[in-house]
Amino acid sequence: MTTAIVLVIAAAVCLAIILRLAVSRSLQVSGDASLAGRIKPIDIEAFRNLADPAEDEYLRRRLSAGEFRKVRRVRLRAMSAYVRTAGRNATLLIQIGQAGLESSDARAAEAARQLVDQALLLRRNAGFALMRIQVELVWPSAAGLSSGVLGRYEQVNGCALLLSRLQNPAAPVRIVTN
Repeated sequence: MTTAIVLVIAAAVCLAIILRLAVSRSLQVSGDASLAGRIKPIDIEAFRNLADPAEDEYLRRRLSAGEFRKVRRVRLRAMSAYVRTAGRNATLLIQIGQAGLESSDARAAEAARQLVDQALLLRRNAGFALMRIQVELVWPSAAGLSSGVLGRYEQVNGCALLLSRLQNPAAPVRIVTN
């Protein structure tokens, strides 16, 4: 009976998160320049460190169970911030890509299509990762996550750079800090 109650509560929380994400990620078409300026680059190495299961295992071995849970929750909150930023950036990149689909240059239009496809997958992965992070905040000893967001973000970075170089070589879009 207790398991059923926990599952119902978890499902309700997940539904609330999904609804919040759906409402906050409505697509609005606006100019390319203003969209590119709103992108917040992510420190990919710091994100990779937070998502690394080996780091979690190292902390698990070195810390007491209580200390590990506290540290894990802090790391999960930081990871959540990175995932949220990745999701917001994906929404902006979708809009940039949609504007690029109108290009008369076939290479730019194809690059825009790839950017939209990859950014849509990134946004979906970010939504799922946020749900998993919420679950892990309750049970911090659960398995690692966010590798899908991290890998997809790196792919989107390549697509965004390609499209921006085709459209405006002097000002490429940066979604990763150097």
